[in-house]
Amino acid sequence: MKKASPKAPQLTPEEIRRAADYVELVWRYQDSEQERVALEAFHADGPELARLVGEFGTLLLASHLSAVSDEHTDCEAGVVLGGLVAVTSRYLKRWCLAGGEARAAWSTAGFLIECMQEVDQVDQFLADIRGGTGWLATA
Repeated sequence: MKKASPKAPQLTPEEIRRAADYVELVWRYQDSEQERVALEAFHADGPELARLVGEFGTLLLASHLSAVSDEHTDCEAGVVLGGLVAVTSRYLKRWCLAGGEARAAWSTAGFLIECMQEVDQVDQFLADIRGGTGWLATA
């Protein structure tokens, strides 16, 4: 069983789906008219979107990308990984709250996509975290 960081943010299911939809849109973006319109709609809510993506990033890092199995939480590697996640999460939150709004959200989404690609699980992470719904499923 994987253990989430106790400092992971508590997001509503709707916030999680919205953030996952945004990350997926950034990941799949091919510059079509439909995608441009969808990005503009997300980016119109700049400060809130940046905050949400920063919180989502913290949740994704702590609970999905770097969660440590219960039997390894006290191991040196588990402690080090927990520290790296804490530092990265603080940085993401600060970056997303410091301004830049849509640009911060876009950059944070890009960072999270790189993390997910590193473990070759972008589709699965987004499906798991969102529960299989999103703008692409309904578009």
